[in-house]
Amino acid sequence: MPKYTKNQSVDFKNAIERVAIVGAGGTIGSHIAKALLETGRHTVTALSRKGSSNRLPDGVIVAPVDYNDETTIVAALKGQQFLIITMAPTAPRDTHSKLVQAAAKAGIPYVMPNGYGIDIDDIKLGEDTMLGPVAKANRDEIARLGMQWITVCCGFWYEYSLAGGDARFGFDFDKRSLTIYDDGNTKISTSTLSQVGRAVAKVLSLNELPEDENDKSLTLSTFLNKGVYTKSFVVSQNDIFESVKRVTGTADADWTITHEDTRKRYQDGLAQVKVGNMAGFGKMLYARGFYPDASNDLTMKAQNELLELPEESLDESTEIGINLVKELQLRVERMSS
Repeated sequence: MPKYTKNQSVDFKNAIERVAIVGAGGTIGSHIAKALLETGRHTVTALSRKGSSNRLPDGVIVAPVDYNDETTIVAALKGQQFLIITMAPTAPRDTHSKLVQAAAKAGIPYVMPNGYGIDIDDIKLGEDTMLGPVAKANRDEIARLGMQWITVCCGFWYEYSLAGGDARFGFDFDKRSLTIYDDGNTKISTSTLSQVGRAVAKVLSLNELPEDENDKSLTLSTFLNKGVYTKSFVVSQNDIFESVKRVTGTADADWTITHEDTRKRYQDGLAQVKVGNMAGFGKMLYARGFYPDASNDLTMKAQNELLELPEESLDESTEIGINLVKELQLRVERMSS
């Protein structure tokens, strides 16, 4: 049965105010935490390993936990209304399940699972990239434990992918080289980290429930057990290259350019992964995203207008990406996955 504010107890407040984040100091978690705090509507609590040196956005409340002691996680999540999970690819595989089970015991009604990227309805893309079955298992566990989920479908993170080396968007800024997939004209959806943060903050700032059956306004409940679809740019590698040249003041002659077939590149990366070399994962993932006849283009589903998300500057985002190169190079786990 649909839930309405009119049917709730007299002390029910129709808002999500208390949000817990795992990974609030990380690549996407920091942007989500910052955007939530900027609304002025939320307190943000970061679950953090005891002794962690991660730098957190100003205003975040820190709750130290021991991931091997469920009671510490449950205690940190008590009273929270929404749990957002963002984790590095190097996190132990059972961590997500530990968090979800603790959230259920703490009485949290809503969870945003780890996994920010491809269209959850594109089953083939999910299978080919190996991301789909894992993400679905995470969502299914949330539902099985009696909670509801909202996930984010945003395509590749633009500046992160640009800065991440040849395996991602094909750019190596140190060598000033570019590997172009096929002819470089396949367009894909990408989102900046800031845009993803804004989208999540917007959804969590909506009323939790409609007032009654006549209330057709956008609410958090609109998105339950669905994807939030967002984009910043729908671009090809050639579009990105033009932006890079504008930002860096370079020309084609300044770059070493090679071409590679996406399907061959995908198979090469997959072969590496199958023998345990995870350096091939990024190559496989991005090559598959650029398949000419099956790219990750979310244009028809993007909810930017619905969520009142701003238009962004491609060149400004490109500059942010280039400035991110050195930082990512210092984070080995981000460059090898």
